[in-house]
Amino acid sequence: MQKALAVLPSAPHPPTSPFRVLVDGEPVLIPYRIYSDEPSVAAEAALSATQRAVLDCLYTRHHDGRVRQRRLERVVGLIQPWVAPFLVQLVGEYVDEILLVIRRVLTPEVVVPNSPTDSVYGRFAAENPAFVALTGQRVASYWDCYHRRRYPTMIDYPGHAIMAALRAAAKRHDVSDGDAR
Repeated sequence: MQKALAVLPSAPHPPTSPFRVLVDGEPVLIPYRIYSDEPSVAAEAALSATQRAVLDCLYTRHHDGRVRQRRLERVVGLIQPWVAPFLVQLVGEYVDEILLVIRRVLTPEVVVPNSPTDSVYGRFAAENPAFVALTGQRVASYWDCYHRRRYPTMIDYPGHAIMAALRAAAKRHDVSDGDAR
């Protein structure tokens, strides 16, 4: 991770409003927004595939929605527990194009019980119920404010479909009773 962070150009502003989630029981702080320009292609090419994925996840928090979407497209298919909070956070944002990518790639896999994607995202969602609830509230709010004309009912909104899949996966992986279902 340190090598990935080392290629970040200096930023005009510090990262803002970190949010806290659990990833496999470990607390993780993730910035809400970052303001660093993207590193050079050469700097990124010198990183391992995992280090580039870490960098891509970090840039899903970029202040520019186009950067967030471009970086999302590089990691949306990765099935790693540490990727989940970055993708779930994007579900609670207003950029429709980002939601469409997540719905197209992630949702079909999350809804398959016991698939690797269901396991990773179901465990993440079960471990972070307040984060998932807040994300769901943001989905409803952004649908109401920005997307109601395009999607007249919230059930048609991509963010709603993603949240429904995450909630169902969370129920399948709820470990609050001592063992996963």
